[in-house]
Amino acid sequence: MKVLITGGCGFIGSHVQDHYLRAGYEVVVVDNLSSGKKEFLNSLANFYQVDVRDFSSLERIFLKERPDIVNHHAAQISVVYSTRNPQEDAEINIKGLINVLDLSVKYSVKRFLFSSSGGAIYGNPIYLPCDEFHPVEPLSPYGVSKYSGELYVRYFHKNFGLDYAVLRYGNVFGPRQDPYGEAGVVAIFGLNMLQDKECFIFGDGNQERDFVYVEDVAKANLLLTEAILGKEREFNVGSGVGTSVNRLFNIMKDITGYKREPVYKEARKGEVYRVYLNTERIRRMGWSPSVSLEEGIRRTVEHIKQGN
Repeated sequence: MKVLITGGCGFIGSHVQDHYLRAGYEVVVVDNLSSGKKEFLNSLANFYQVDVRDFSSLERIFLKERPDIVNHHAAQISVVYSTRNPQEDAEINIKGLINVLDLSVKYSVKRFLFSSSGGAIYGNPIYLPCDEFHPVEPLSPYGVSKYSGELYVRYFHKNFGLDYAVLRYGNVFGPRQDPYGEAGVVAIFGLNMLQDKECFIFGDGNQERDFVYVEDVAKANLLLTEAILGKEREFNVGSGVGTSVNRLFNIMKDITGYKREPVYKEARKGEVYRVYLNTERIRRMGWSPSVSLEEGIRRTVEHIKQGN
């Protein structure tokens, strides 16, 4: 089987790429390298430096490679950036997705996997943990674009028979996450702590997130590529536990030996205050997170050390 991964040189996509290769898949990676890194590309994968907004270049890849599976991870991923640049967020996360969906139908792709966001689409929850039936009330353009993406995937399923699965991620963390961006608090704290720089917490720090290790997320992608699916097609992927940013800071402080206290700043627009996910649906299919928050942080900190 051949899988085409968009965004395959990114943080999550590169781990997904590695898991497919270990499972014996032939892998094609499409990435414009705007945030992905060429060094994350597995030497066994076939690579094309193309933007998902470039339909004609994408079509040449589909025509040549004829993938059986498409795994769509190419995206604008920052909630904060989306609030300042909603048009660009939509260009990438909606228009880019439609290009990939169009070509997946045209070239008879057997299954389409879409990475969505359980942390952003539900908004401020009316109950916790959020299951897949929770009302959708996104607070940011990023959340809006991700849920719009889900609706487009369903449209292509209903009208053209495109088989699909949607993965609604919690707050994914782990090695290769960018410590210099606006998303990815574990990587940002990790680098700042190792360099003895200030760590900023936006808001009171009691806001909660569902932190899930990237290797466990990659396993979920492989599972939903191969599983026989029924009516249920949307899957929360998380730890099922809410962890406050204050608690995260203290865990990381202990692991790194950091001596400073956090610096609190004004809360940022578009960010959900408290969310964690009910993952029973994907657990029933045999998936469960295997790496604890503490162990995942240790591995991430070790990786950051090696990169500096």
